[in-house]
Amino acid sequence: MSSKLFLGQASNYKASDILRHTFAFGSRKWSDMLMKYLKKRYKAKSVYLMDNGRSAIAAGLKTLFPDGGGEVIINGFTCYAVVQAVEAAGMKPAYADINEKTLNFDVKTLEKALKAHPGARAIIIQNTLGITVNIEEIENFAKRHGLKLVEDLAHATGFKYLDGREVGSVGDIAALSFGKGKSLDAITGGALIINTDAKFKFENRHPKLSDTLRARWYPIFGAIGRGFSKIHLEKYWYGPLIKLHFIERAVDAKLDLTRRPAHWQSKLILKQFEKIDREGALPIRTHRLVKNRKKLVERLDQNGYNFREIWYDVPVSPVRYYKEIGFPEKECPVATRVASEIINLPTYYPPDKLEGALKIIEEYER
Repeated sequence: MSSKLFLGQASNYKASDILRHTFAFGSRKWSDMLMKYLKKRYKAKSVYLMDNGRSAIAAGLKTLFPDGGGEVIINGFTCYAVVQAVEAAGMKPAYADINEKTLNFDVKTLEKALKAHPGARAIIIQNTLGITVNIEEIENFAKRHGLKLVEDLAHATGFKYLDGREVGSVGDIAALSFGKGKSLDAITGGALIINTDAKFKFENRHPKLSDTLRARWYPIFGAIGRGFSKIHLEKYWYGPLIKLHFIERAVDAKLDLTRRPAHWQSKLILKQFEKIDREGALPIRTHRLVKNRKKLVERLDQNGYNFREIWYDVPVSPVRYYKEIGFPEKECPVATRVASEIINLPTYYPPDKLEGALKIIEEYER
């Protein structure tokens, strides 16, 4: 088991954040305040707090297409959670190749994807690692072909497109994730933003106690794991925690279209929105494309840098799900190559500590 299975390792959490998260308390008013805030921020018709981001995407697709069926065009460089969400809505994913400079699809690759998958009914915009798409071109493309737009904000909450509109304010629906290492991080949770008159029949059940406890304690477990990862012993820490169900791999979280996050998590998310508005949105990762990544990672290890967490090291990550989805590598050659070349800069290294690592990486940049 490697640390990349625990991408982020609660890297957004400093000591003060861990304390705030662990002992947070919130009543229903905080969830009501968060829904009201999201509705105003995104000029939405309706808002629902969800169990996680993938559940929000699935619920949104079910709202747009109650009958299911058809395909949804998604980024060819993405997470298995997006595939899960599409399939949970009774639809099939259709992959569009990416532009290596943006890690996103563009109109040219969307045209190829639509030609190969004429049954597509919607497009999910990912804005990978906070790099935004050319929204005007994609919006016009969607209108020409009668496709619905879904914005996935997991990587890009608070970012703006080149035309000045905020990510999440353009599509027919938008999905936010409050999961581990995302733009908004409360370990679990999410939200569905609906910008049409369609309504989602939501049960609004309390989160499971086991899920709430895992979310409560993960920042502490992650901080300890970061320490073990420096000496390559993280598997001896995380392994038993997984077996005991004290933690859960992020991508293994189940879809649940009936539950919301805890009220204390809503409170923390509101505080994080305040920080974004005050300090600006930051990318969840920066990246480089390199030659001979394995050798580079080994060299970085030898110099005291842990760069083993890769987002994404296969076109649809993680690798343990990759074979079963039947990813069309020939249709997405750029995404396939980029997945073998990308390396991410961990957010838990201060900028001054990264200088030595960046000098090493420069020698391998493609």
